Amino acid sequence: MALIKSISGIRGTIGGKPGETLSPLDVVRFTAAYGTWLLQQSGSNKKIVIGRDGRISGEMVQRLVVSTLNALGLDVVDLGLSTTPTVEMAVVFEKAAGGIILTASHNPKEWNALKLLNEKGEFISGADGAAMLDIASKDDYEFASVDKLGTYTTNDEALQQHIDAVLAYPLVDVSLIRKAKFNVVLDAINSTGAIAVPLLLKALGVKVTVLNGEVNGRFAHNPEPLPEHLRELCNEVVKQNAHLGIAVDPDVDRLCFVCEDGSLFGEEYTLVAVADYILQHRKGNTVSNMSSTRALKDVTVKHGGTYTPSAVGEVNVVTKMKAVDAVIGGEGNGGIIVPDLHYGRDALIGIALFLTHLAKEKKSVKQLRNTYPDYFMSKNKIELTAGFDLKKIFDHIKKKYKKHPINTEDGLKIEFETDWVHLRTSNTEPIIRIYAESNSETVAANIAGKLIKDIQEVL
Repeated sequence: MALIKSISGIRGTIGGKPGETLSPLDVVRFTAAYGTWLLQQSGSNKKIVIGRDGRISGEMVQRLVVSTLNALGLDVVDLGLSTTPTVEMAVVFEKAAGGIILTASHNPKEWNALKLLNEKGEFISGADGAAMLDIASKDDYEFASVDKLGTYTTNDEALQQHIDAVLAYPLVDVSLIRKAKFNVVLDAINSTGAIAVPLLLKALGVKVTVLNGEVNGRFAHNPEPLPEHLRELCNEVVKQNAHLGIAVDPDVDRLCFVCEDGSLFGEEYTLVAVADYILQHRKGNTVSNMSSTRALKDVTVKHGGTYTPSAVGEVNVVTKMKAVDAVIGGEGNGGIIVPDLHYGRDALIGIALFLTHLAKEKKSVKQLRNTYPDYFMSKNKIELTAGFDLKKIFDHIKKKYKKHPINTEDGLKIEFETDWVHLRTSNTEPIIRIYAESNSETVAANIAGKLIKDIQEVL
């Protein structure tokens, strides 16, 4: 059981003791702190947008959040079952002061979270998050009098507005996708992707078979779209003789593809492929976090742009994208950020751009994948027990690898001649992630294995 406060929001498991999990008391406390912070920023604007994924606990958490915000005098616009990018865009559509997305993203069903947005529909900054946590630590709230309680309304049009914006995006070629008559299998992982993605695909004239399409939050498999969790999708793509498979996570901000032969396109290559298409039509720079494949750098350089790495976390990627005026960015976990649509990871625009790219190239998904450089990444994690000493662990690693270039902007990234390994604590789970990349699958696994042993020497 855990409660984690980070740039990715307030995240925890449901049940257990207050202060140790995302208990009802913690939901109220952090919602009240966020609402109080928002009122300090927004002046007379008291409108706030909320939406949730399909989790079992979603409705319970939603009722707590709405009541707390109303008690502060805030006016709630509830999108109901929605997606993270839809809520982000709806903050702007509604001219709201902020928003809360009730989702623990890729975490299992026991988890839920409050993802917190500013008036631009972007994740609040680290400094704003710290100010909000300070309010929570002091329980420094002032609730509204009975005559000034907030209002509650619903909005069931936001998802269609989001899809309309994707269809109208200049580099999405709807007529070309329709002519291609794609046949797709979707793994919607029993969450709101089962609502949003088929709506988009239908508008694009794509035939779709939906796996795990009941929105009940009882995820048919681990909801993180990793290879070991997508075997059913891979098999169904072959069985249906489909052009491709699509997998999203429960809140539809991560995206990965399956090739027509049932092999994985690779979640790291979702961003690479979309960036390749964008850069063909719009010269410019790219950003991804430093745990992402170097293939994005290769593609960016090929198109005459400059690639810049950022610290892990969507807010860090967005900050760096703005700094270098990137035309496309995201994360190697299948997160696509198209800045002139909105500064948030968005699987729906990712799908539309990928299908346009595929239709224009007149290649199969496998043939398209073969046009990109082959790098192999070994993604691993070590679970941490209470009281771990991160500084001691990282000092040990730094000393051991002092002859190699080390970047400490976000954990430790060690560069070898043609390979790299990145160690960092997760923003969303009590773990250390160990990612290694090489042009050899064996070498990547060996590097990661060596670093895991080095960490275990300290643990």
